[in-house]
Amino acid sequence: THVVGSYAELKELSGVELEDYHRPWIDDVTFTIDGEEYTRIDKVMDSWFEAGSMPFAQFHYPFENKEKFEANFPGDFIVEYIGQVRAWFYYMHAMSVALFGENSFKNVIVTGNVAGNDGRKMSKSYGNYTDPNELMDKFSADSLRFLLLSSPLLNGEDFALQDKEVGDVARKLSMIWNMYDFFTMYAEVDGWEYDGTLSDPIESLKNPLDIWIVSRVHQLVADVEKNMDAYNIPDALSPILPFIDDASNWFVRRSRRRFWKSEDDGDKNDAYRTLHYVLVRLAYVLAPFTPFLAEELYHNLTGDSESIHLKDWLPAGHVNEAVMHEMDTVRDYVNQGLSLRAKTGLKVRQPLASVTVPSGGTTFDFVPILLDELNVKDVKIGGDVAIDEKITPALKREGLMREVIRHVQAARKSAGLNVDDRITLQLKTDDTDLQQAIDEHAETITAETLAVELAPVTDGHKVNTTVEGAGLSIWLVKS
Repeated sequence: THVVGSYAELKELSGVELEDYHRPWIDDVTFTIDGEEYTRIDKVMDSWFEAGSMPFAQFHYPFENKEKFEANFPGDFIVEYIGQVRAWFYYMHAMSVALFGENSFKNVIVTGNVAGNDGRKMSKSYGNYTDPNELMDKFSADSLRFLLLSSPLLNGEDFALQDKEVGDVARKLSMIWNMYDFFTMYAEVDGWEYDGTLSDPIESLKNPLDIWIVSRVHQLVADVEKNMDAYNIPDALSPILPFIDDASNWFVRRSRRRFWKSEDDGDKNDAYRTLHYVLVRLAYVLAPFTPFLAEELYHNLTGDSESIHLKDWLPAGHVNEAVMHEMDTVRDYVNQGLSLRAKTGLKVRQPLASVTVPSGGTTFDFVPILLDELNVKDVKIGGDVAIDEKITPALKREGLMREVIRHVQAARKSAGLNVDDRITLQLKTDDTDLQQAIDEHAETITAETLAVELAPVTDGHKVNTTVEGAGLSIWLVKS
């Protein structure tokens, strides 16, 4: 038996030099020593010995790339499924400790097994899974990727892949495009343009909503970074969807009127600046997880031709903890108030006299938020959260007015009008109470629906509907 230590030694012994030293070519190489012909022994060790040699064998160490190997050993991380715990992971350590006296990797990401939609092993004979290409065509590759990365699979646990869950992720990620569409729609109307510099605006912001959402995105960046540094991928993804929900259903929804108003009073510009900054920072956060969405979002928002995947990771900025805590308190008051409304069957569009909340102790004025979110006329301080359930005739008519506005907005949409189109509006009803509500609140109705006047309309878009059981006819035409 003769152990050959290098390609050079093999060439010296056999006179043969190969381009590829794998089988079957290596099997044909022979050499003679002292009259004995030496042929290759068919099996020396199993294939895991070779797999365990990967860290150094890939560099042909120690014959080549000595500095490159030593500068990159041990590796930062490896990733494979849980079956490799007793195979590749083990052999890499065994080889590394034997040769170098240390581990071969610093971190390991272990995935579980992906099961079919019935919990059994994926199998064509079972027909228990949808072709991944079909899933990606239907919901996007990003959605499938996000679901798998955020699942127990990345903690070494088994995971049954359900089509519905991919669809749920796609629906939640679509809120990003809803925010983007909202932003661009109004930015085009107002001629707002990005100046090419992505600077943290938090120190110059005055509106607590802006300070809160910028703090939230900085908090998100810090959470993702902390968990990615620890190779904890599921926990890195876990705060992303809640943030998207906060940005869409609290910040954007609460800020709509700031974008609608015609005057540019500084607050409107801050709203644009804040939403743009938040969306761009979100693109950076999403880049490792939803690469296609992040690339398109970043390019569309900045006009930068360089890929976001070639950019440096942006560190988290300042988080205003006081405003974050106070906004949580206010949102809790809102949730409690809405819960009380639901229990008593009072629609949110029906104004109420007041809500009573404990002392806020906040540094910003939260009363306007409660007035708007809970649709009340007054906020009282003291005691637990409670609503005044008594509805006066005047409050009832105001509630009818809110319903009228909702139907007019729906009619605007069905007529295909743009968000900034002015209209002439005609409303007709035979119901006395509804007519009184329209007459009393004509100014609010026209302001909210962008109507220049309430007047007869000919050849306009017509919609027949009902408000609290009373018939209402709506005519509108672009002015």
